[in-house]
Amino acid sequence: QLQLVESGGGLVQAGGSLRLSCAASGTIVSINTMGWYRQAPGKQRELVAAITLGGSTNYLDSVKGRFTISRDNAKNTVYLQMNSLKPEDTAVYYCKADSVSYFSGGYFRREYDYWGQGTQVTVSS
Repeated sequence: QLQLVESGGGLVQAGGSLRLSCAASGTIVSINTMGWYRQAPGKQRELVAAITLGGSTNYLDSVKGRFTISRDNAKNTVYLQMNSLKPEDTAVYYCKADSVSYFSGGYFRREYDYWGQGTQVTVSS
């Protein structure tokens, strides 16, 4: 069974830091791009940061210089280090994995756009 499990969210004061983790579990062969999205109340979900299997990254302009995405391919885990947090960073943060190849029930499978359940990040002013 394929799962993405996020952790590390919470409540922090403006200027503080949090580190989010997202671990993919299952008999995984490979995961192409992994990314973090966020959705604030009343707003559309937006891409915060993404990292390819080879390590190329891209960021939302408003988080550049403050957030860093990284991944550990051996652990099928992606991280988001968030520094200098602002109240406008408050949102539910979701992990997404693109093109996950894995085995389930003895069969080779591939999932596209696989999402985690989300973790709340709240930044107080």
